[in-house]
Amino acid sequence: MKIAILDDYLDSIFHLPCYSKLAGHDVTILRQKYNDPADLAGAIGDAEAVVLFRERTKITDELLAHLPGVKLISQRSAYPHIDVDACTKRGVLLCSKQGAGKAPSYAAAEMTWALIMASARQIVEQNASLKAGQWQMGIGKTLRGRTIGILGYGKISRVVAGYARAFGMNVLVWASEASRKAATDDGLDVAASREAFFATPDIITVHMRLTPETRGTITADDLARMRPGSLFVNTSRAGLVAPGALLAALDAGCPGKAAVDVLDTEPLIDADDRFANHPNVLATPHVGFVTEDELDMQFGDIFDQVVAYANGDPIHMINPEVWHGNKAKPA
Repeated sequence: MKIAILDDYLDSIFHLPCYSKLAGHDVTILRQKYNDPADLAGAIGDAEAVVLFRERTKITDELLAHLPGVKLISQRSAYPHIDVDACTKRGVLLCSKQGAGKAPSYAAAEMTWALIMASARQIVEQNASLKAGQWQMGIGKTLRGRTIGILGYGKISRVVAGYARAFGMNVLVWASEASRKAATDDGLDVAASREAFFATPDIITVHMRLTPETRGTITADDLARMRPGSLFVNTSRAGLVAPGALLAALDAGCPGKAAVDVLDTEPLIDADDRFANHPNVLATPHVGFVTEDELDMQFGDIFDQVVAYANGDPIHMINPEVWHGNKAKPA
């Protein structure tokens, strides 16, 4: 089967142990970003299966119109970037292993904690000062005894809460009603209200899925309630924050700092981008999940879906009516 793997910017997939699962298939790996659907379709060519690298490419009806040969899209986790109705209309099966039962992304949790530590102890700034021959440049903050607020409470949140407890921090949670109950059952404190949640912690870290319902859920009013010396951390999705709200909040001084691994524009290659260059922002280029271990686990699942489809027994089908409809058609 001809397979196209999209958006492997770092040429990482070929080197993963799980890549051997595609042995015997004709695989093309695209290592650059295509913004024009026609250009992307030309690069994909006559591939029958398309493998997505997270949410880097949107699958639209316009794109699929250029790809009549594609019969399978294989990816992992949520799919807000995919027009499922368009896939179904054009006879394209979407397979995506969901979160139920899987382990949390320890890579993302560790990245969250790295950003918190780097921000609290001014690691980037202190290193730059040392390299410039200026010795110390400022005074950091101890985490022990401070309060961290966790917005959203799922698998990654539980891991981050464990890190915070190990560092002697107080943990405060705000999430859906069911998730607040889960946090209480885990022995964590839950804020009395959303307003109290944003106003109380020294650090707020966001761990939520981006869906049509959660897009822009963190508003300018929420951020304005944060304390002047507080830190806002986002390793989930930039779209969870209302457009422009975080930059405006930082300019206003509440919160005092932001540490993010997700940006409104990805990949961001504008060296003059005002948000990335803001003096109170520590930004990294969406590398929270980019570890050898995490990528091998994720693409192992994705390649299993491709192989299952090639063997005539697809798994993790999102629009199974496509498969059953194709099976019902005469050969």
